[in-house]
Amino acid sequence: MAKIGISIKLDVTKIDKSRIFEGKKGRYLDLTTFIDTSNEGEYGDHGFISQSTSKEERESGVQTPILGNVKVFFSDMDASLMKQQAPPPQAPQAPSAPQQPSPAAGGFDDFDDDIPF
Repeated sequence: MAKIGISIKLDVTKIDKSRIFEGKKGRYLDLTTFIDTSNEGEYGDHGFISQSTSKEERESGVQTPILGNVKVFFSDMDASLMKQQAPPPQAPQAPSAPQQPSPAAGGFDDFDDDIPF
């Protein structure tokens, strides 16, 4: 199982308090984050966090403000993904037939250079 450590900085003054809802054990706020570990922002962040929207809101173009940034500070995901996605070892293959020379390699003396493309 992959493990990821994420640090979150949130500007609580930007929270739309009307999106806070009552649950069985407290008050909740649905958040969404997008993380791209291959792109690091100006301040070392790897993505952002915003309040979640419903399907209907997304379809009508509603966008909630970015509340803060996220930073991946630990991940063993790369190693575990490599184990999962590694191609199976291939059996040795018999030698193939000799390769024909290509025009780019200077072969095919009778190659037609008059092709219009």
